[in-house]
Amino acid sequence: MTADVPALVLGGGINGLGVARSLARAQVPTWLLDADLRRAEMHTRLASVLPVRALHGESLIDDLIRLSASRFGGSRPVLFATREDTVRTLSRYRHRLTALYRFTLPPRNVLEALTHKHGFQQLAERFGAPIPPLVRVRAVEDLAALEALRYPVVVKPGERHASYGRQFRKAYRIDNAAEAVDLVRRILPVMPDVVVQEWIEGADADIYFCLQYRDTGGNTSASFTGRKIRSWPPQVGGTASCVAAAEAHAELVEMTSRFFRDAGVVGMASMEYKRDARSGAFRMVEPTIGRSDYQEEVATLNGVNMPYAAYCAELGLAVPTPTLPKHPVVWRVRSEDKQSATAQDQPRGQGCPRGAHVVDALWRWSDPMPLVVQCLRRARRALFRRTTKSVPLSQTTEGSR
Repeated sequence: MTADVPALVLGGGINGLGVARSLARAQVPTWLLDADLRRAEMHTRLASVLPVRALHGESLIDDLIRLSASRFGGSRPVLFATREDTVRTLSRYRHRLTALYRFTLPPRNVLEALTHKHGFQQLAERFGAPIPPLVRVRAVEDLAALEALRYPVVVKPGERHASYGRQFRKAYRIDNAAEAVDLVRRILPVMPDVVVQEWIEGADADIYFCLQYRDTGGNTSASFTGRKIRSWPPQVGGTASCVAAAEAHAELVEMTSRFFRDAGVVGMASMEYKRDARSGAFRMVEPTIGRSDYQEEVATLNGVNMPYAAYCAELGLAVPTPTLPKHPVVWRVRSEDKQSATAQDQPRGQGCPRGAHVVDALWRWSDPMPLVVQCLRRARRALFRRTTKSVPLSQTTEGSR
């Protein structure tokens, strides 16, 4: 049955490539869709590639409806989203897609609450989940509430926002109220929705995550618990390397399942935690709802193929039993930034288990082209910059006349 039902991964990038490779391990026919076919990850040999006009909005829905008729002949492929804006689109237009594709999302009000940091905060507090205090700032008048927080704090946008991302970092660690007020004042004209939350003390290796797939009955079909080894930038950045965390699996699966059950979450979801260095207790950081997590492939590499578990659940098939590797596998992603790459290319730092095998997010002997394409583009850009610098200004001026 599986050979007849394809999977569509919406969005290339590291996330989409990891999902496609995970499905290919289980011999699922997979299609990787993106609006930019030039991306390095779109050169994988493990998935067929299709263009779409966008990964969000009504144009994506129109393209999916067209592809259902022209490519997939009513087979109802399984959809995998890799981006939050894609999830919001699928949720908004789900009534147009459910007869054509298989995908599971929580009710729209639940999804919208959990994809906003303040909405998540409210639900976590309602259900008694362990989460640090937070203040939402939407206007200058809200800044006075920052005085009541215990410092340091983390300042970040209430939800993903393109203009914010072009001008500010993902998050900021701030040591006192005056600095927090100054930073938020600068952000508000760009994005009038900022959250300021008390900081959880701990290192990057104290950041854990629990990946899950939950069926329509609210049952946990599959779970994997991992932890970061490094983030970039440190403390407030994305995952640079991560590994399985069997030592915290039972506790975090129970905590995650309880929260998602109380909130009414179904489909793909995950929760990020940080172990508080002061108390040793886990505190919730943020959920990912309706899509694969950025580092989803680390689960597959450590024996728990989450995308395939989701695929099986969508088709009503038995979810396979995990097959654990002999040695832990570290998943790491490189960066084009030299300083970042130096940190990320050394994943055997604090918290890296002894005997671990390191696997790169792009490079595989069985699927080399994504990294080859990326390296060729880096070399071409470096050569262009070097050539541009070596040309005297007078020559460039003459050539422009």
